Amino acid sequence: MQLYYHPLYSDLILPERHRFPIQKYKLLKTEIENLGVSAIHFQEPKKATPAQLSLCHNQTYINNFLNGTLSNKAIKKMGFPYSNELVERTLLSVGASIQSSEHALKHGFSANLSGGYHHAYSDYGSGFCIFNDLAIAAAHLINTEQADTVLIFDCDVHQGDGTAQITQNHDQIITCSIHCEQNFPRNKQESTYDFALPAKTTDAEYLATLEQALDFCVRIHNPDIILYNAGADIYTKDELGLFDVSLDGVYKRDFFTLNFCKQHQIPLMCGLGGGYQRNLSSLINVHKQLFKAAIDL
Repeated sequence: MQLYYHPLYSDLILPERHRFPIQKYKLLKTEIENLGVSAIHFQEPKKATPAQLSLCHNQTYINNFLNGTLSNKAIKKMGFPYSNELVERTLLSVGASIQSSEHALKHGFSANLSGGYHHAYSDYGSGFCIFNDLAIAAAHLINTEQADTVLIFDCDVHQGDGTAQITQNHDQIITCSIHCEQNFPRNKQESTYDFALPAKTTDAEYLATLEQALDFCVRIHNPDIILYNAGADIYTKDELGLFDVSLDGVYKRDFFTLNFCKQHQIPLMCGLGGGYQRNLSSLINVHKQLFKAAIDL
């Protein structure tokens, strides 16, 4: 198991009471180490290049972000105050997803302890997402002829709207989003496949949908690799989620996805996705289910 992590994931200075739980990354790394995963399994990523960003994003938007010339409106929509540290962190997070995807192709499994920035559109950032790392990783694998077909399997509670918009004319990237119908974003985009579940969805309904969706996508499209957004915000106590999925349900989701890919010999790369609880130890415990599942396989 190779896990991509950089200390800058949590080193971003945000205003007091900011909604994004920036400390979760370094705390999660410690918890994964406590599960018995040694330091040799953690790899520091290299920054994504502007050329890699341009596979999915408008050049003017890329330049404005990198050069610090975004409008105040664009910065507000993005959700983070602008800083040089934000630029570095963003490029490292995207680079990690690209490198993690390449590692998974060769070795079967890898994860980025950041990633899953699925609200980033081709020409603007949104909802704490600046560049769409999984879309970029998918486009990179195809552009470099490492893969012919990539499935982005998005299990964050929010629809992968930016991913859908970016990939709408890219036939080799298949997008599947399992999300809460009543949740953000208000205006949904059209993924290749959307499974919009109602608020208060419980374990049984969620897991049945997950199993059918993943099996269907693999049978129809036979992807060379799956990029999995393992959002922790499906959990019943998440403050920005509307599902009633238990902690055991989160574990079963992750275990099923990992085991399915292992049984079908499909490389799997995981991004962390969303998770919003003021109680950080509780939040970390939800994210940790993915790594418990990986160890249990």
